Amino acid sequence: MTTEAVNRAGTPLVELDSVSKYYGNIRALEGVSLQVHAGEVSCVLGDNGAGKSTLIKIIAGLHQHDAGTFRIQDEETRLSNPRDALDRGIATVYQDLAVVPLMPVWRNFFLGSEPTRGTGPFQRLDVERMRRTTREELLRMGIDLRDVDQPIGTLSGGERQCVAIARAVYFGAKVLVLDEPTAALGVKQSGVVLKYVAAARDAGLGVVLITHNPHHAYLVGDRFVLLKRGAMAGSHLREEIALDELTRQMAGGSELEELSHELERAQGKQDD
Repeated sequence: MTTEAVNRAGTPLVELDSVSKYYGNIRALEGVSLQVHAGEVSCVLGDNGAGKSTLIKIIAGLHQHDAGTFRIQDEETRLSNPRDALDRGIATVYQDLAVVPLMPVWRNFFLGSEPTRGTGPFQRLDVERMRRTTREELLRMGIDLRDVDQPIGTLSGGERQCVAIARAVYFGAKVLVLDEPTAALGVKQSGVVLKYVAAARDAGLGVVLITHNPHHAYLVGDRFVLLKRGAMAGSHLREEIALDELTRQMAGGSELEELSHELERAQGKQDD
């Protein structure tokens, strides 16, 4: 049996089964299901307003679901807050990264979890350990920065995303949720980020990649869940769907064809 088959036959690290979320009379999510396995990338695709942000907030512990089942390693659960999610091995990297631009890379890497040395009044930050560990962990992920003392704000958007991914891996994440990591990046920087998404997958993490770009999703994805107006519009394994069909479904499929016909008819009337 292949590694891929073993992963899919095994217990998911995270599983959402028919999960729904309501804000008063507003339906944010309805009946959404998702499986996240170790060593796989599960892609969640959808346009703005599709429900991707709500899904992230449930997995990250910011919001609780109103219906359905949320399991972590086959244990039904309700996360109380983001710290609860982190303690259960779920790390979320948001599009607007929580970094301090003027602080060095190593300080941002350990932000909020700084190791110290000494005791009592002689206790101080273990700066050398943080510098060394940051450099080693970035290299382990294949990220070779010129200098970990440089302000993180001087890095490109792709490099900052990669530092955040390496940080999550170092602090023991089992599931890594990435919120539109390539949305504001060019082609080259997007490729850099996707490379490190694949590295996290190959390190055995279960990755949830939130994106509106089917081409990026198909480069690294093993599973694809399509959302539309808070509901599931499709769920596929990679071998079950080609990129062209994934793109067609993401773009609206029959709705896009209908719009095309309407525009053609409108153009025809103008020509008359």
